[in-house]
Amino acid sequence: MKNKRNGKHEKRIKKLALACTLCVMILVVSTYAWFIGMKTVNVSGFDINIATTESLFLSLNGVDWDYTVNINEDNFDDPGTVYAGNTNSWGGVGLVPMSSVGKIDAASSRLIMYEKGSFTASPGGYRIMASQVENGVDDAGEAKGYVAFDLFIKNLSGNEYYAGLDLRNEEAIYLTPESKVTIADAGVPDAEKTGIENSVRVAFAQIGRVIATTEDQDTITGINCAGGGDVTSICSRDAQIWEPNDTAHVDNAINWYNTSCLKRTDADITSDSSYAGACGTVANGTHYPTYAVSGVIDETDRVDNYDGAEYNGYAGSIATTAQKGKLVAVDTFTDTKKNKKGVERPEFMRLAPNSITKVRVYIYLEGQDVDNYDFAQLGKQITVNFGFTKERFDGEDVGHTGPELPDDVQTTRSLEYATTGTVENISEASVIYSEGKFSIPRTVMEFTFTDADVLKKATYVTATTEEAAHWDITEV
Repeated sequence: MKNKRNGKHEKRIKKLALACTLCVMILVVSTYAWFIGMKTVNVSGFDINIATTESLFLSLNGVDWDYTVNINEDNFDDPGTVYAGNTNSWGGVGLVPMSSVGKIDAASSRLIMYEKGSFTASPGGYRIMASQVENGVDDAGEAKGYVAFDLFIKNLSGNEYYAGLDLRNEEAIYLTPESKVTIADAGVPDAEKTGIENSVRVAFAQIGRVIATTEDQDTITGINCAGGGDVTSICSRDAQIWEPNDTAHVDNAINWYNTSCLKRTDADITSDSSYAGACGTVANGTHYPTYAVSGVIDETDRVDNYDGAEYNGYAGSIATTAQKGKLVAVDTFTDTKKNKKGVERPEFMRLAPNSITKVRVYIYLEGQDVDNYDFAQLGKQITVNFGFTKERFDGEDVGHTGPELPDDVQTTRSLEYATTGTVENISEASVIYSEGKFSIPRTVMEFTFTDADVLKKATYVTATTEEAAHWDITEV
């Protein structure tokens, strides 16, 4: 009975809650964690599918709006998919461990990130030197080592547009419970699992917004931190960083930590006398903070990667706000938060009604995660799935006992079509015609078919503020 109830609960979540789904596949090979060896995670078969339900529409170019978009290694810079002049990046050499506290550079409208300057063993850890990633200096593009792309979200709920930046007039968006990051570990013994998936981060940097009736592509895609005119800048807010698997720590990562970390008692990072005794305990099933790099760190700052109350106990390099030479505990949105129920479920981010928001999405490995260690280079294929919803509660939260939503509410569209003869020769194998209507996957935007031997084409027309999304059928 319990398994049946759990299965029904999962089904309700998928039907009621899924409003935006993203799937990522990363082939994790030949990488050293953080700054230790600095090899790369090669990106292969990386495919992102995003879907929404009513009142939220998505676009990659600011012109074509729909419930679904797809971006991958083949089309992330394709002018037929994204807009001209975009600064999307697919990692280049692959994924390289980075670090960020979510600050946005107002001059470049990009996430501020830090990478290796130098990294060497200390008597009880590793001395960090870090430099800022040059992804916004002198019009430089995004650097290699992470994925970044622009996503535009049109929120059509409400008729009023609030030009001012005020959380009180915005709508809460939640991360769906089924959002997760996993590793393809079939046939891999637990003792050989590296836990590389536990250091993945997905950051959502809201850059700015305009009123939803805006149709000029240059205005929409040109949204930046400067704001002004019809654009409301959002760059004063930190990016929301999702930390999946926050309580998961494989034995290999724990063993590495226990072996390399010693309690730190003094500022001299080179002296044996500054380190003695065991560090704090790291155990599977418990969340520990990430003390991320918040500013440029050089040799005079004397920062150890295990600094922090929960690890080596040293607080001299820890700050509460981002600044040069300091680490900061990042308030990430964890899976622990995502899995809370009912009124305890926290919001993920907020969107203004009647608006188009430009969101810069970043996918990277957080080098300061305690699960990022040297042998994580042996990781396997990572899969990332996440979704957004406006629904705070699912059916079980409110004791719903009524009818379920239809199975195809999120995955397909229905098109009623009265045939004059026999419908056949459908160009898309996934499109089904039965009992006077087509069932069409949301990823399909156009298909052809014959009706009484007459060739016809069905084209999906995306929504505007003047008319709803609909299908047009024409003879070819």
